[in-house]
Amino acid sequence: MLSVLSNATYRRLFLAQVVALVGTGLLTVALGLLAFDLAGSNAGAVLGTALLIKMLAYVGLAPVINAMVARLPKKPVLVGADLVRAAMALCLPFITEAWQIYVVIFLLQSASAAFTPAFQSLIPSVLRDERDYTRALSLSRLAYDMEALVSPAAAALLLTLISYNNLFLGTVAGFLFSAAMVMITTLPRADVVKGLTMSVWHRTTLGTRLFWANRRLRSLLALNVVVAAPTALVLVNTVVYVRDVLHRPDADLALALACFGIGSMVVALSAPRLLERAGDRRVMLTGAAVIPIALAGATVAILRASPEAGWWWLLGLWFLLGAGNSAILTPSSRLLREASTEETRPYVFTAQFSLSHACYIVAYPLSGWVGAAAGLGWAAFALTILAILGSAGAFLSWPRHSRYGRGQPETEEQSVEQSAKQRASGAR
Repeated sequence: MLSVLSNATYRRLFLAQVVALVGTGLLTVALGLLAFDLAGSNAGAVLGTALLIKMLAYVGLAPVINAMVARLPKKPVLVGADLVRAAMALCLPFITEAWQIYVVIFLLQSASAAFTPAFQSLIPSVLRDERDYTRALSLSRLAYDMEALVSPAAAALLLTLISYNNLFLGTVAGFLFSAAMVMITTLPRADVVKGLTMSVWHRTTLGTRLFWANRRLRSLLALNVVVAAPTALVLVNTVVYVRDVLHRPDADLALALACFGIGSMVVALSAPRLLERAGDRRVMLTGAAVIPIALAGATVAILRASPEAGWWWLLGLWFLLGAGNSAILTPSSRLLREASTEETRPYVFTAQFSLSHACYIVAYPLSGWVGAAAGLGWAAFALTILAILGSAGAFLSWPRHSRYGRGQPETEEQSVEQSAKQRASGAR
């Protein structure tokens, strides 16, 4: 897997991603402590609002921003987004009111909505060999999983030496390092989109329409729902289940979350070989089958298991949920790559970024509100139903065989992309 790092361009971009992720992890810890300082017992409401603002920025602004910068070279877009993120992180130590957090988070996440899809759509142009690209996807998944484990530990260690406000400086440094790595990297020539000359509104909605025109991408839409269900259960309700129901110490919360991350990492490490042998469809739909079963097991364990048995069930089921998520997430960009061309790739990746986060707007409140109103078992049951619906949609949408080539739709109708090209060509 590490052989892909022999590509100097990818190596620098990957290093930029890893350092920025660590900085973002420090931001998450420091932001929670800042919210507690400002709001005390209402810190959860402040953080919940900040997370909602983050998701709304991702869902609503990512397609618009991508459409506006589509004709620009990727390097200034990426560097500019990193500089905005660094500037916003630098403002956080000076915040004195909760509403200021909301403004800064909105601007910071808007910049992330510009950076992340542009960065992800660039990698297929850097690594054109399919095996290398698959290895890169596995490394990227491992980077996210390691960040979830390493950043809290690093933050805990740093907090023994410095105040939490100084953690924001680590976030600033991470974004500046990312900008520097992009600056010194020679990006592929095909980083300027020239072929599509339609209006901003047309470009804004192009990615979503391309998704709907392609059966595999329609299946990916359903798989996004499947992924959102266990993620919401783990991130929102694990702390309540471990501390309030099982009455276990704080360290066991970290262990439970680590099991989720370890399950994801095991699949990510195995992904290149699994995908080579079984293909995208079998691997991703296996994940879509495992997740509802594991969620149903979590429902039964929460409702029926004794505290001692419930703890061991929790660790095993969280491992399975992490593995199922990774089986879907790791290969997902391969579908985006195969269903797009150089010209449409930024729009397709942006649509995935926006639409996948829209699922969390449903899953997070479902997990939190149902859990608070009716109990954690019923929250797990509701998320199980959500995952079953998404899994059924994925199995029904994904064709067993495709009669079309790379970059082509999997419907009888002409693709939106081709129609757009023809209209643009006629206009010229």
